[in-house]
Amino acid sequence: MLIIKIIIYSFIFLSCSLIGILISRKYVNRVNELKEFKNALNIFKTKIRYTYEPLPEIFSEISETVNPNISTVFKKAAEKMKVCAAGEAWDMALKIEDLNIDDEDRNVLKNLSKLLGKTDIEGQLNQIEMTSDFLDKQIRKAEIQKDKSEKMYRTLGMIMGMVIVIILV
Repeated sequence: MLIIKIIIYSFIFLSCSLIGILISRKYVNRVNELKEFKNALNIFKTKIRYTYEPLPEIFSEISETVNPNISTVFKKAAEKMKVCAAGEAWDMALKIEDLNIDDEDRNVLKNLSKLLGKTDIEGQLNQIEMTSDFLDKQIRKAEIQKDKSEKMYRTLGMIMGMVIVIILV
């Protein structure tokens, strides 16, 4: 009977700790996704400047080089560009995906859609550069939030597990 109780208490403690770790991973994933979006925008800027390929092709190529979550956004945008304008396709792709970014990050990325496919190359490059600058600010904010929240949620998960075990004992 004592062994069963120890196993149950250990399971409760480990489950609470795991929940805390999973919540804290969201903050790490947010920073990684923002950095990956910045990397994708740099690739986008280079391809617009030097290859003169159509936007759907550029987005398809970018989707093959970035991480899977970000890749899906670029794939969906490329697919939607076949039936609607580039800016609308980008907005729809950002809405569809289940990313770790928050609403403020999404709004920064949506700024890209304002001139996407509507202006000449220089106008689009300027818009990409501006979005990239805003992303830098968001990355700094996300890193600060990650530093604060990541450790807190891990610790909180372990403490909650201990509290529950102590109450049950």
